[in-house]
Amino acid sequence: MKLVLIITSSDDADKVSKALIKEKFIVTKLATTGGLLLNGNTTLLVGTDDSRVNDLATIVTEHCKSRRQSVPTEVSDQYSMFASLPVDVQVGGATIFVLDVAKSYKI
Repeated sequence: MKLVLIITSSDDADKVSKALIKEKFIVTKLATTGGLLLNGNTTLLVGTDDSRVNDLATIVTEHCKSRRQSVPTEVSDQYSMFASLPVDVQVGGATIFVLDVAKSYKI
């Protein structure tokens, strides 16, 4: 048995969780915040058999797309003035962690 952690953009979370549920995966959804951009993320927890991990990864790949977004940054200069400079960063997509589960109980 595996515990799969899927960290994705909140924009993609509903699509991927609905697709996983449609394929009979049991999904727990947690609201999280990314450290770099402080954007809303969603972490999905899925317990599954080893044989279904590849199917799960395929579903996530189909529904979580990365994209470029321009975000403002603040830079201080020697006169303590701040200017906002836009920077293009990659957002979206997903990070998947697959963990071994020694025991699992459903009560």
